[in-house]
Amino acid sequence: MSKSTPGQELMLNIDGVSKIFPGIKALDDVHFTLKKGEIHALIGENGAGKSTFIKVLTGVHQPDSGTLTLKGRSIVMSDPLVAQRHGIAAIYQHLAAYPHLSVAENIFMCNEQRAGQSPVISWKQTHRKARELLDSLGSTISTSAIMGELSVAQQQIVEIAKALSQEADILIMDEPTAALSKKESEELYAIARRLRDKGTSIILISHRFEDVYSLADRVTVLRDGRYIGTWDIQDTDEGMLVNHMVGRSIDQFFPQKTAPIGEELLKVDSISRLGHFKDVSFTLHAGEILGLTGLVGAGRTEVVEAICGVTKPDSGSVTLLGRDVHFNRPGQALAEGLALLPEDRQKQGLLLPWSIEDNITLSNLKTCRSHRFISRKTIQDKAEQTIKRLNIKARSGKDTADSLSGGNQQKVVLGKLLDANARVMVMDEPTKGVDVGSKAAIYQIMCELALQGFGILMVSSEMPEVLAMCDRAVVMRQGRVSAIIDRADFSPEGILKAGMPLTKEAEVSA
Repeated sequence: MSKSTPGQELMLNIDGVSKIFPGIKALDDVHFTLKKGEIHALIGENGAGKSTFIKVLTGVHQPDSGTLTLKGRSIVMSDPLVAQRHGIAAIYQHLAAYPHLSVAENIFMCNEQRAGQSPVISWKQTHRKARELLDSLGSTISTSAIMGELSVAQQQIVEIAKALSQEADILIMDEPTAALSKKESEELYAIARRLRDKGTSIILISHRFEDVYSLADRVTVLRDGRYIGTWDIQDTDEGMLVNHMVGRSIDQFFPQKTAPIGEELLKVDSISRLGHFKDVSFTLHAGEILGLTGLVGAGRTEVVEAICGVTKPDSGSVTLLGRDVHFNRPGQALAEGLALLPEDRQKQGLLLPWSIEDNITLSNLKTCRSHRFISRKTIQDKAEQTIKRLNIKARSGKDTADSLSGGNQQKVVLGKLLDANARVMVMDEPTKGVDVGSKAAIYQIMCELALQGFGILMVSSEMPEVLAMCDRAVVMRQGRVSAIIDRADFSPEGILKAGMPLTKEAEVSA
């Protein structure tokens, strides 16, 4: 890995930047430097100020105080076009692509390639230059491919090519691997290193320490909008960074689970869905956190969606609280005491333009009635209790869900689940894309629910989470249950081995 040195050219210097919104000091005397040909990670909890930092740097917000110096010149980023002209580009976690247009059209959107002074777009030149950009990234994506038909990883590469087409020499990558598999993440790492070695400076924002330690030369920590410090990556470890991010040590994240295991709440018996999973069976008990794990594509999400009424199994049976059930939609499951926290909070878990309080109480509006009418005061009171309980960072319950950070959005989805008061809770990747502090809060809530006699089925790709939180683990492989492992027998090697794909010969014999 190429390491930054004192002699490297300073591309960016942010000194004493503050930004205040009504009731919130989002940035408070923040400092940050970026050298040429460096990958500098910016980390912190949700609400630490990372998003505001990006928006200040890209001209969306103007700071209330402090200075930005770019390549030795003091700059005022008055709007995003100014930032673009100065070579700053951002690739966001939620891509803003044009899904019905081609790759070449997406790359050169608002930067159309024309033949000389002609007003007519030269499509031959557009595709040729798009091909050159993709080749420079080591990508074989067709310039004629439709953007919406590409994988998330491929769309990320196209967005990087778009940034390069604008001659960006400072690239901000916001949670670039959040929706990628391990193999796709490795491919993106290779592209980032290639860009760094060619002199591009990269600001990496990620909740994943794997990203930080695979790529970064230096790391800066923000906490509650304040600058905590900057270190060379080789002088840090995860425990140290976590301590700086949240003000407590890493061993405090996973609470002690003391809930006794009670009666059977959910029984899944040999359910199958053609093309997705086959003969899946397991049970869930009161007070239990049951992990459902395995590699990406093993069929975990498909199984819980079939249990909760998002889809329907072709065969097999589901027994909930002693009754055979057949759900046609999630609302039916919720009415019978089975609630789902979906994997994609933005598309499936929230109504983004709605307020926090309306999202939280949506699953149980019948408890908000006064006579025949919905009581706005009851909605506000119930939501306020949940906001305080989950420490959702917002100015008020009237803030819209789309104004929140990812971790706080996840807490709103969890709050909606808690308000539903279902006896069995299915949580699909409940800590995906959230910071370490939010993870700790979610883990604590899960343990409290188990202690109260709820049953929790948790889908998770994170090995430490499964090992620390679960009483048993159901491991899936290629659409089937390959093992059910008791906590006493947990080991990373055993769970990983049970989830690894079979060879063709073993698959035939199975």
